Amino acid sequence: TTDLINNHVDAIVAAAPAAVQAAAHATTSIPVIAIDLESDPVASGFVAGLARPGRNVTGVFLCNRATVPVMLKQDYGRIVNIASVAGKEGNPNASAYSTSKAAVIGLTKSLGKELAKTGIRVNCVTPAAVKTAIFDQMSQQHIDFMLSKIPMGRFGQVEEIAALVAWLCTEDCSFSTGAVFDLSGGRATY
Repeated sequence: TTDLINNHVDAIVAAAPAAVQAAAHATTSIPVIAIDLESDPVASGFVAGLARPGRNVTGVFLCNRATVPVMLKQDYGRIVNIASVAGKEGNPNASAYSTSKAAVIGLTKSLGKELAKTGIRVNCVTPAAVKTAIFDQMSQQHIDFMLSKIPMGRFGQVEEIAALVAWLCTEDCSFSTGAVFDLSGGRATY
């Protein structure tokens, strides 16, 4: 299983630059990109420690690197990287994952500043636990532990994350770049 996941994630990471270039040639513009390798059901296995968490950083970095030149040509774009509250606070028994998500936050802040004088905005969101199919792989004890960290007493919903990402991709999001938007039910307050 680990080899299958590693190979699948390697394929996603390796294919990212070519996919962006193909999209650029097909549409002549890439106005927005939201990057989250974890949304892929096979790639999401590495969140549970089944593959190398460095993919969180490498995949996001390569997607950003491939996308920015296309956006610079049109002097417009929106990049939304998906990090995690773990990147802000650290999670016990998940130091590699927490570190990789902190790196996504750092990448977002740096790239946002580098591109601030262009029409490109680069931001990220840091959700706490969101109830998805990955919960099927977790023990009830672990699920209860995650829930205990959220002051609102519930998990996030995919629709809540999508709504914020959608707004970050609009022209209305014109004065935020290099920002980290929290979606943690009160867990992280900075």
